[in-house]
Amino acid sequence: QVMRWNKWPKVKRKLMCTARPNWQSLSTTFFAKELCHRITIPLYDILELKPSHMTIRVEPMVSVGQATAFLVPRGYTLAVCLEVAEATLGGLAMGVGMTTYSHKVGLYQETIVAYEMVLADGMLVRVTRDNEYSDLYYTLPWSHGTLGFLVALELQIIKIKPHVKLEYIPVKGQKQYCDMIRDLSGALDKHRATPDYLEATVFSKEEAVIMVGKFVDVPYNEQYKINHVTRWYKPWFYKHVEKFLKKGRGYEYIPLEDYLLRHNRSIFWVVETMIPFGNNLLFRYLLGWLLPPKIAFLKFTTTPGVRAMTFTKQVFQDIVLPMTHLEDQIDKCAELLDVYPILVYPCRLYDHGPHRGQLRPPRKDQKVPGTNY
Repeated sequence: QVMRWNKWPKVKRKLMCTARPNWQSLSTTFFAKELCHRITIPLYDILELKPSHMTIRVEPMVSVGQATAFLVPRGYTLAVCLEVAEATLGGLAMGVGMTTYSHKVGLYQETIVAYEMVLADGMLVRVTRDNEYSDLYYTLPWSHGTLGFLVALELQIIKIKPHVKLEYIPVKGQKQYCDMIRDLSGALDKHRATPDYLEATVFSKEEAVIMVGKFVDVPYNEQYKINHVTRWYKPWFYKHVEKFLKKGRGYEYIPLEDYLLRHNRSIFWVVETMIPFGNNLLFRYLLGWLLPPKIAFLKFTTTPGVRAMTFTKQVFQDIVLPMTHLEDQIDKCAELLDVYPILVYPCRLYDHGPHRGQLRPPRKDQKVPGTNY
């Protein structure tokens, strides 16, 4: 398709884009694709699992849910695995992704071994961090598909155990929970042993619950502590977490696939704005199986008026900031938005040198001593 486009007279060439309808993507934008030459990319398959290389090769439309269902029974998971099942691995590669393992490996882009791209001249290239296309390797993340068409990805995977032992640590005081996050993530000492998973949910400026996860095999005498958090009748995960502010410190065992998709039913806390009673016990038992609503269906049925309201009344904001300024950013969020909860993922941000991507490298005073992150 791209080669054919190149043979047309220049005056007839429109800008190219994928033929995927706007309503099928997770983005809140509606791009006028009818003004462009649309390229069909029906690539939905998992291509190859390479245990010897600890990688998996996939096509761009493979979803997080597909990858998780394929990998977990085989004893693996993606090194960076978003919590929304509908998100595509290609979309995350062209945008940005992070999760609760990112304090060990960094952003999603750091776990990409290779991109397979069709460039504007129709050439198919394999892009890695150390081949002739290394400049493209560092500029593809956050480019949102503007530099070529992604046709395959090779991604890093990690070995797992069937359950995660998740400890909930309620903390009072902003400085206290910020200091604890910095300590647990290894941001202060490169030699500190860090948990397999780490995140914090901030419920107010002065209250947060820090979650520390570790791969485990559940002891026989603690099987009763297994919690399948993604079942339709269970409370939304962030509501479940909030209870520990009153209950105090505790732990439970969560099957890994449930843990990885723990925010899927409520799409973090977005569903609450659509269905305010969605976490009600009666609703969960009778109709909870309907959640999460299919994002593609919601977008497909959206009217222009609702679309306009979405752009002006809703904010979906990811903020990347130095851990040294975590308190300042929480204060700024309270000042500008005053919306809780806030999800905090500690994440390694590597210094690959100048002009290596769209995110500036960390300054020397922001790095973990003795490292390049």
